[in-house]
Amino acid sequence: MARTQGSHAQITGPRIREAALHLFAEHGFAAVSMRQIAAKVGVQAGALYNYTPDKQALLFSLLKGHMDELLSAAPDQTTASPQDRLETFVKFHIEFHLQRHEAVFISYMELRNLTAENFEVIESLRRAYENRLETILRDGVAAGVFSVHDTKLTTMAIIAMLTGITTWYRDGGRLSADEVSATYCDMVRKAVGAL
Repeated sequence: MARTQGSHAQITGPRIREAALHLFAEHGFAAVSMRQIAAKVGVQAGALYNYTPDKQALLFSLLKGHMDELLSAAPDQTTASPQDRLETFVKFHIEFHLQRHEAVFISYMELRNLTAENFEVIESLRRAYENRLETILRDGVAAGVFSVHDTKLTTMAIIAMLTGITTWYRDGGRLSADEVSATYCDMVRKAVGAL
């Protein structure tokens, strides 16, 4: 069949990714067919294979894209104090993730649907991001400004706490995003015994 009117690679490719993101977040990866994605985009099902080899590759592309964007957007703060670096990390993490509810959701919920090879790539990227926070905590402990018994465990706990905001925060709620961020900064400082 002919390509849908107005379908072009630079337009259709991103629309396929966006449709897949919405459908995977709403229904789950396993429940979504390539036909459903094609229908949401307005192209024939066979046309999807011009943009992705299969649904697994599409999921991997979404998760890897999210992690690549996160890593490239994270501020480089090697010269600041551990306290300032920690606050910057917390604020960045919250702001970045609050703008990407669906990407965050599938990045955690759909890991189980990746092939072992794809899973390892995503896990490696996640470790790279986690290592940034752990480095801040280690530097703070070494400088005597944080009191942390296990930097790895504390890193995982902080990231889980910060990312969890995406499950409940909505614009127009009791607190603004800035108020939530300030409160979480205070909680994280207390969690690491910041002096």
